[in-house]
Amino acid sequence: MKPRSTRPTGRPPGQARSLPRLLRVLRHIDGHLDDDLDLDRLSGVAAFSKHHFHRRFAALFGITVHRYVQLMRLKRASYRLAFRDSPVLEIALDCGYEGPEAFARAFRRHLGQSPSGFRQRPRWTSWQDALQPLARIRTTHMPTDVPADAVTIVTVPATRVAVLEHRGDPATIGDSLRRFIAWRKAAGLPPRLSATFNLFHDDPATTPPNAFRLGLGAAIGEDADPARLGLAEAGLVVAVIPAGRCARLRHTGTQEGLARAADQLCRVWFPQSGETRRDFPLYAQRIAFFPDVPEHEAITDLFLPLA
Repeated sequence: MKPRSTRPTGRPPGQARSLPRLLRVLRHIDGHLDDDLDLDRLSGVAAFSKHHFHRRFAALFGITVHRYVQLMRLKRASYRLAFRDSPVLEIALDCGYEGPEAFARAFRRHLGQSPSGFRQRPRWTSWQDALQPLARIRTTHMPTDVPADAVTIVTVPATRVAVLEHRGDPATIGDSLRRFIAWRKAAGLPPRLSATFNLFHDDPATTPPNAFRLGLGAAIGEDADPARLGLAEAGLVVAVIPAGRCARLRHTGTQEGLARAADQLCRVWFPQSGETRRDFPLYAQRIAFFPDVPEHEAITDLFLPLA
Protein backbone atom coordinates (compact mmCIF):
# COMPACT_ATOMS: atom_id res chain seq x y z
CA MET A 1 0.00 0.00 0.00
CA LYS A 2 1.41 3.36 -1.00
CA PRO A 3 0.79 6.66 0.77
CA ARG A 4 -2.02 8.59 -0.84
CA SER A 5 -0.71 11.43 -2.97
CA THR A 6 -1.39 14.94 -1.75
CA ARG A 7 -1.38 16.29 -5.32
CA PRO A 8 -4.79 17.40 -6.56
CA THR A 9 -6.23 15.02 -9.13
CA GLY A 10 -9.39 15.09 -11.18
CA ARG A 11 -9.98 18.82 -10.60
CA PRO A 12 -10.51 21.49 -13.22
CA PRO A 13 -7.24 23.33 -13.97
CA GLY A 14 -8.46 26.52 -12.30
CA GLN A 15 -9.27 24.68 -9.07
CA ALA A 16 -5.93 22.87 -9.10
CA ARG A 17 -4.07 26.17 -9.40
CA SER A 18 -6.20 27.72 -6.65
CA LEU A 19 -5.71 24.89 -4.15
CA PRO A 20 -2.37 25.96 -2.60
CA ARG A 21 -3.70 29.46 -1.99
CA LEU A 22 -6.94 28.19 -0.48
CA LEU A 23 -5.11 25.70 1.74
CA ARG A 24 -3.07 28.66 2.97
CA VAL A 25 -6.38 30.26 3.96
CA LEU A 26 -7.50 27.13 5.85
CA ARG A 27 -4.24 27.09 7.80
CA HIS A 28 -4.61 30.80 8.52
CA ILE A 29 -8.14 30.24 9.86
CA ASP A 30 -6.87 27.39 12.07
CA GLY A 31 -4.33 29.66 13.69
CA HIS A 32 -6.43 32.84 13.97
CA LEU A 33 -9.90 31.83 15.13
CA ASP A 34 -9.91 34.68 17.64
CA ASP A 35 -8.98 37.28 15.02
CA ASP A 36 -11.03 39.19 12.47
CA LEU A 37 -11.60 36.71 9.64
CA ASP A 38 -13.68 38.80 7.28
CA LEU A 39 -13.64 38.50 3.50
CA ASP A 40 -11.11 41.32 3.08
CA ARG A 41 -8.59 39.61 5.38
CA LEU A 42 -8.97 36.10 3.98
CA SER A 43 -8.98 37.12 0.32
CA GLY A 44 -5.73 38.95 1.07
CA VAL A 45 -4.24 35.76 2.52
CA ALA A 46 -5.22 33.96 -0.69
CA ALA A 47 -3.98 36.84 -2.87
CA PHE A 48 -7.30 36.85 -4.77
CA SER A 49 -9.87 39.56 -5.28
CA LYS A 50 -12.79 39.24 -2.87
CA HIS A 51 -15.23 38.09 -5.55
CA HIS A 52 -12.78 35.61 -7.07
CA PHE A 53 -11.78 34.25 -3.66
CA HIS A 54 -15.37 33.78 -2.46
CA ARG A 55 -16.34 31.97 -5.66
CA ARG A 56 -13.26 29.70 -5.75
CA PHE A 57 -13.54 28.78 -2.06
CA ALA A 58 -17.18 27.73 -2.39
CA ALA A 59 -16.56 25.86 -5.65
CA LEU A 60 -13.65 23.85 -4.27
CA PHE A 61 -14.83 23.14 -0.72
CA GLY A 62 -18.59 23.06 -1.16
CA ILE A 63 -19.37 25.67 1.52
CA THR A 64 -18.81 29.41 1.79
CA VAL A 65 -15.83 30.75 3.68
CA HIS A 66 -18.21 32.45 6.14
CA ARG A 67 -19.84 29.14 7.01
CA TYR A 68 -16.46 27.42 7.27
CA VAL A 69 -15.23 29.98 9.80
CA GLN A 70 -18.50 29.80 11.71
CA LEU A 71 -18.40 25.99 11.91
CA MET A 72 -14.77 26.05 13.04
CA ARG A 73 -15.62 28.45 15.86
CA LEU A 74 -18.70 26.47 16.84
CA LYS A 75 -16.67 23.25 16.86
CA ARG A 76 -14.23 24.78 19.33
CA ALA A 77 -17.13 26.15 21.35
CA SER A 78 -18.77 22.72 21.51
CA TYR A 79 -15.56 21.13 22.83
CA ARG A 80 -15.36 23.78 25.54
CA LEU A 81 -19.01 23.25 26.46
CA ALA A 82 -18.71 19.47 26.60
CA PHE A 83 -15.24 19.04 28.11
CA ARG A 84 -14.35 22.28 29.89
CA ASP A 85 -15.94 24.56 32.49
CA SER A 86 -15.68 27.84 30.58
CA PRO A 87 -18.69 30.15 31.12
CA VAL A 88 -21.09 30.37 28.18
CA LEU A 89 -20.59 34.14 27.95
CA GLU A 90 -16.83 33.70 27.58
CA ILE A 91 -17.32 31.04 24.91
CA ALA A 92 -19.79 33.27 23.05
CA LEU A 93 -17.41 36.23 23.02
CA ASP A 94 -14.52 34.05 21.84
CA CYS A 95 -16.74 32.92 18.94
CA GLY A 96 -17.19 36.54 17.88
CA TYR A 97 -20.76 37.00 19.12
CA GLU A 98 -21.81 40.07 21.07
CA GLY A 99 -23.58 38.06 23.74
CA PRO A 100 -24.97 34.65 24.71
CA GLU A 101 -28.32 35.16 22.97
CA ALA A 102 -26.84 35.54 19.48
CA PHE A 103 -24.42 32.70 20.21
CA ALA A 104 -27.27 30.44 21.35
CA ARG A 105 -29.27 31.14 18.18
CA ALA A 106 -26.31 30.29 15.95
CA PHE A 107 -25.39 27.22 17.99
CA ARG A 108 -28.94 25.87 17.83
CA ARG A 109 -29.29 26.66 14.12
CA HIS A 110 -26.11 24.88 13.10
CA LEU A 111 -25.72 22.13 15.75
CA GLY A 112 -29.35 21.45 16.69
CA GLN A 113 -29.12 22.09 20.44
CA SER A 114 -28.87 25.06 22.73
CA PRO A 115 -25.43 25.59 24.31
CA SER A 116 -26.82 24.69 27.74
CA GLY A 117 -28.53 21.59 26.34
CA PHE A 118 -25.35 20.50 24.61
CA ARG A 119 -23.33 21.02 27.79
CA GLN A 120 -25.76 18.89 29.75
CA ARG A 121 -26.27 16.09 27.22
CA PRO A 122 -24.58 16.36 23.82
CA ARG A 123 -26.25 14.62 20.89
CA TRP A 124 -23.05 13.44 19.24
CA THR A 125 -24.49 11.89 16.10
CA SER A 126 -26.26 15.06 15.00
CA TRP A 127 -23.20 17.07 16.08
CA GLN A 128 -20.97 14.99 13.80
CA ASP A 129 -23.45 15.34 10.95
CA ALA A 130 -23.47 19.14 11.35
CA LEU A 131 -19.66 19.31 11.32
CA GLN A 132 -19.23 16.82 8.47
CA PRO A 133 -18.23 19.57 6.00
CA LEU A 134 -15.14 20.30 8.12
CA ALA A 135 -14.14 16.64 8.32
CA ARG A 136 -14.70 16.20 4.58
CA ILE A 137 -12.57 19.21 3.67
CA ARG A 138 -9.72 18.12 5.94
CA THR A 139 -9.82 14.50 4.85
CA THR A 140 -10.05 15.30 1.13
CA HIS A 141 -7.80 18.33 0.82
CA MET A 142 -5.44 18.23 3.80
CA PRO A 143 -4.15 14.62 4.06
CA THR A 144 -1.16 13.83 6.25
CA ASP A 145 1.67 11.90 4.62
CA VAL A 146 4.33 10.54 6.96
CA PRO A 147 7.98 11.03 5.88
CA ALA A 148 10.04 7.87 6.20
CA ASP A 149 12.35 9.50 8.75
CA ALA A 150 9.46 10.71 10.95
CA VAL A 151 9.24 7.33 12.70
CA THR A 152 11.82 6.62 15.40
CA ILE A 153 12.45 3.49 17.47
CA VAL A 154 12.36 4.16 21.21
CA THR A 155 12.38 2.08 24.38
CA VAL A 156 9.61 3.04 26.78
CA PRO A 157 9.29 2.22 30.49
CA ALA A 158 6.32 0.35 31.93
CA THR A 159 3.51 2.76 32.79
CA ARG A 160 0.68 1.99 35.20
CA VAL A 161 -2.57 3.57 34.04
CA ALA A 162 -6.18 3.88 35.14
CA VAL A 163 -8.33 3.05 32.12
CA LEU A 164 -11.94 3.74 31.21
CA GLU A 165 -12.88 1.49 28.31
CA HIS A 166 -15.29 2.88 25.76
CA ARG A 167 -17.37 0.15 24.14
CA GLY A 168 -19.73 0.76 21.25
CA ASP A 169 -20.29 3.29 18.51
CA PRO A 170 -17.23 5.55 18.00
CA ALA A 171 -19.68 8.43 17.51
CA THR A 172 -20.43 8.31 21.25
CA ILE A 173 -16.83 8.44 22.49
CA GLY A 174 -17.60 11.95 23.73
CA ASP A 175 -19.85 10.54 26.46
CA SER A 176 -17.07 8.25 27.70
CA LEU A 177 -14.61 11.11 27.53
CA ARG A 178 -16.90 13.25 29.70
CA ARG A 179 -17.03 10.45 32.31
CA PHE A 180 -13.25 10.09 32.14
CA ILE A 181 -12.67 13.84 32.60
CA ALA A 182 -15.12 13.93 35.53
CA TRP A 183 -13.23 11.09 37.21
CA ARG A 184 -9.87 12.83 36.66
CA LYS A 185 -11.18 15.98 38.31
CA ALA A 186 -12.55 14.05 41.28
CA ALA A 187 -9.30 12.08 41.63
CA GLY A 188 -7.11 15.18 41.38
CA LEU A 189 -5.27 13.87 38.31
CA PRO A 190 -5.40 16.62 35.65
CA PRO A 191 -3.31 16.17 32.48
CA ARG A 192 -0.56 18.44 33.82
CA LEU A 193 0.02 15.92 36.65
CA SER A 194 -0.88 12.65 34.93
CA ALA A 195 0.01 11.70 31.37
CA THR A 196 -2.95 10.97 29.09
CA PHE A 197 -3.12 7.83 26.94
CA ASN A 198 -5.45 6.25 24.39
CA LEU A 199 -5.35 2.49 23.74
CA PHE A 200 -6.55 1.70 20.22
CA HIS A 201 -7.96 -1.81 20.51
CA ASP A 202 -9.94 -1.58 17.27
CA ASP A 203 -9.92 0.31 13.99
CA PRO A 204 -13.23 2.18 13.60
CA ALA A 205 -12.94 1.86 9.82
CA THR A 206 -13.05 -1.96 9.95
CA THR A 207 -14.83 -2.77 13.23
CA PRO A 208 -18.63 -2.94 13.57
CA PRO A 209 -19.76 0.00 15.72
CA ASN A 210 -21.20 -2.20 18.49
CA ALA A 211 -17.88 -4.09 18.79
CA PHE A 212 -15.57 -1.06 18.86
CA ARG A 213 -13.31 -0.53 21.91
CA LEU A 214 -11.06 2.35 22.92
CA GLY A 215 -9.21 2.78 26.21
CA LEU A 216 -8.99 6.23 27.83
CA GLY A 217 -6.11 6.20 30.28
CA ALA A 218 -4.32 8.36 32.85
CA ALA A 219 -0.95 7.49 34.36
CA ILE A 220 -1.00 6.64 38.06
CA GLY A 221 1.90 5.94 40.38
CA GLU A 222 3.04 2.46 41.30
CA ASP A 223 1.80 2.99 44.86
CA ALA A 224 -1.51 4.64 43.92
CA ASP A 225 -4.48 3.07 45.73
CA PRO A 226 -7.31 2.18 43.32
CA ALA A 227 -9.86 2.47 46.12
CA ARG A 228 -8.69 5.95 47.08
CA LEU A 229 -8.86 7.02 43.44
CA GLY A 230 -12.42 5.73 43.16
CA LEU A 231 -11.69 3.57 40.13
CA ALA A 232 -14.35 0.92 40.67
CA GLU A 233 -17.10 3.46 41.34
CA ALA A 234 -16.21 5.33 38.13
CA GLY A 235 -15.95 2.17 36.02
CA LEU A 236 -12.15 2.27 35.56
CA VAL A 237 -9.59 -0.50 35.91
CA VAL A 238 -5.83 -0.60 36.43
CA ALA A 239 -3.71 -1.63 33.45
CA VAL A 240 -0.04 -1.50 32.52
CA ILE A 241 1.43 -0.22 29.28
CA PRO A 242 4.39 -2.61 29.08
CA ALA A 243 8.02 -1.61 28.79
CA GLY A 244 9.77 -2.32 25.52
CA ARG A 245 10.64 -1.14 22.05
CA CYS A 246 8.12 0.97 20.13
CA ALA A 247 7.94 2.78 16.83
CA ARG A 248 7.03 6.35 17.74
CA LEU A 249 5.44 8.91 15.43
CA ARG A 250 4.61 12.43 16.58
CA HIS A 251 1.53 13.96 14.98
CA THR A 252 0.81 17.66 15.22
CA GLY A 253 -2.63 18.62 13.95
CA THR A 254 -6.23 17.54 13.70
CA GLN A 255 -8.00 14.32 14.66
CA GLU A 256 -8.54 13.56 10.97
CA GLY A 257 -4.80 13.90 10.45
CA LEU A 258 -4.13 11.63 13.43
CA ALA A 259 -6.22 8.85 11.90
CA ARG A 260 -4.25 9.23 8.68
CA ALA A 261 -0.93 9.15 10.55
CA ALA A 262 -1.93 6.00 12.46
CA ASP A 263 -2.95 4.32 9.20
CA GLN A 264 0.37 5.12 7.57
CA LEU A 265 2.35 3.99 10.62
CA CYS A 266 0.59 0.61 10.75
CA ARG A 267 -0.08 -0.07 7.08
CA VAL A 268 2.77 1.67 5.29
CA TRP A 269 5.76 2.06 7.60
CA PHE A 270 5.42 -1.22 9.53
CA PRO A 271 5.24 -3.66 6.55
CA GLN A 272 8.36 -2.04 5.11
CA SER A 273 10.27 -1.91 8.40
CA GLY A 274 11.17 -5.58 8.81
CA GLU A 275 10.04 -5.32 12.44
CA THR A 276 7.74 -7.69 14.37
CA ARG A 277 4.83 -6.43 16.45
CA ARG A 278 4.35 -7.20 20.13
CA ASP A 279 1.02 -8.39 21.49
CA PHE A 280 -0.15 -4.97 22.62
CA PRO A 281 -2.30 -2.51 20.71
CA LEU A 282 -1.27 0.72 19.08
CA TYR A 283 -1.53 3.49 21.66
CA ALA A 284 -1.10 7.23 21.91
CA GLN A 285 0.03 9.76 24.45
CA ARG A 286 -1.80 13.08 24.19
CA ILE A 287 0.67 15.91 24.74
CA ALA A 288 -1.30 19.07 23.88
CA PHE A 289 -5.07 19.11 23.64
CA PHE A 290 -7.66 20.85 21.51
CA PRO A 291 -9.45 23.11 22.55
CA ASP A 292 -6.72 24.19 24.99
CA VAL A 293 -4.50 24.79 21.97
CA PRO A 294 -5.60 25.51 18.38
CA GLU A 295 -6.57 22.33 16.58
CA HIS A 296 -3.59 22.45 14.21
CA GLU A 297 -1.26 22.66 17.25
CA ALA A 298 -2.61 19.60 19.07
CA ILE A 299 0.25 17.13 19.68
CA THR A 300 -0.08 13.35 19.92
CA ASP A 301 2.65 10.71 20.06
CA LEU A 302 1.67 7.39 18.48
CA PHE A 303 3.39 4.21 19.73
CA LEU A 304 3.42 0.90 17.87
CA PRO A 305 4.84 -1.82 20.21
CA LEU A 306 7.61 -3.89 18.63
CA ALA A 307 9.26 -7.19 19.59
